[in-house]
Amino acid sequence: MNENAMLFSLSGNPDLAAKISDKLGLPLSEASIRRFPSGEIIVEPVESVRGKQVFIIQPTCPPVNDNLMEALIFIDALKRSSAKEINLICPYYGYARQDRKAKPRQPITSALVAHLLTTAGVDRVVICNLHAAQIQGFFSCLVDDLTAVPLLGSAILKEGRDLSNAIVVSPDHGGVNRARDLAVTLGNCPIAIIDKRRNSALEPEVMQIIGSVEGKDCFMIDDMIDTGRSAIAGAKALRKAGAKSVSMAAVHPVFSDPCYDLFLEKPFDRIIVTDSIPIPDRFLRLGNIEVVSLASMLAECIDRIINNTPLSKVYEAYGKPENLSH
Repeated sequence: MNENAMLFSLSGNPDLAAKISDKLGLPLSEASIRRFPSGEIIVEPVESVRGKQVFIIQPTCPPVNDNLMEALIFIDALKRSSAKEINLICPYYGYARQDRKAKPRQPITSALVAHLLTTAGVDRVVICNLHAAQIQGFFSCLVDDLTAVPLLGSAILKEGRDLSNAIVVSPDHGGVNRARDLAVTLGNCPIAIIDKRRNSALEPEVMQIIGSVEGKDCFMIDDMIDTGRSAIAGAKALRKAGAKSVSMAAVHPVFSDPCYDLFLEKPFDRIIVTDSIPIPDRFLRLGNIEVVSLASMLAECIDRIINNTPLSKVYEAYGKPENLSH
């Protein structure tokens, strides 16, 4: 490990940061995070970062604005402290769904956040499964958009179940490429697509299912589960169409209300997610949620950045079941 590298964790996901530190064999350096009575925060490194290659573990997950401001302030502090290179490891990129003007007078907030990060002084951002790959173009610094889909597929393969009856389902037209990636990992199984619209109340409404799912073991794949309404509408449609079982795989467990109450109905046989976002204990107690850690993949990514070696090998290595960590 390069002795010039330093690893920091902010408030977003300290458990994942600790796992990454353990995998790398690089101790976490101390960052001071203080909150004033006014609600303002100050974030600064406790020790010198002059001339150092710095890595910050900080997803901008809920509370999104607090975690985003922590990252921005800390990046500014590092820049003003003469850090040589500042790398933000941001497994979950908040505001990614505000990536276009869907109607007049709307902001493009994902672009605004990218501009804020680069203005603060970040040199590279590492993200897992951006909501839309084109968001990379909003940044004027280096961006690595890693995919955790092979990891999710490997978690399914690791169970050793018979997948001859499996079909991968995209919950909408925009997720077809993601579904194909999972289908390849599962041995080139077929895919189906849910034709989903939103009604006048903006609730998800399934119009039809493209492809036959009758008697099949369905694996829905999405980049995130937020309120769960869309995923559950898809699960109900699949069961109505005769699916034998319905499982859900998603990279980011946002799990906003009323997700927990909806999950109590057990719409899925199982749910497989990553630890890009900390998961509340009440969800883990449901008994059908499996968490696959991103720690090994992100640690390998950081190691390759430090040693100037290709990141393409990360994709090859972490699509294999034997390289999973939980």
